[in-house]
Amino acid sequence: MSSRAKWLNRVKWDEQGLVPVITQEVGSNDVLMFAWMNRDALARTVELGQAVYWSRSRKKLWHKGEESGHFQRVHEIRLDCDEDVVLLRVEQAGGLACHTGRHSCFFNKFEGGDGQPDWVEAEPVLKDPDHIYKK
Repeated sequence: MSSRAKWLNRVKWDEQGLVPVITQEVGSNDVLMFAWMNRDALARTVELGQAVYWSRSRKKLWHKGEESGHFQRVHEIRLDCDEDVVLLRVEQAGGLACHTGRHSCFFNKFEGGDGQPDWVEAEPVLKDPDHIYKK
């Protein structure tokens, strides 16, 4: 067994060959996003030192920042105690991780104290997505 296969085999991949990935910003500790990786994505992430995910909708590898320029430089990769969730600690280029032009994908906040529970946008759009992505 190659050393590559050994460390990749330690991950408990789901029935689709995927593992959930939580991406956290180094320094602020903000949770930037949640995504998925397959074996190739995780191996490519290690090889490049930048985050590469698996796009379930497009059925292909997705190098974060390939269209927006908002790459994620990986500082650390961790595997949880059950070995079925990966945590990436990254430096987020451009400060934007979300395709909506926000710092984090977790910008909707639940507020329910006033009797009208609802989700509210708790973080501003920092850059118009139309100016980030090629059409």
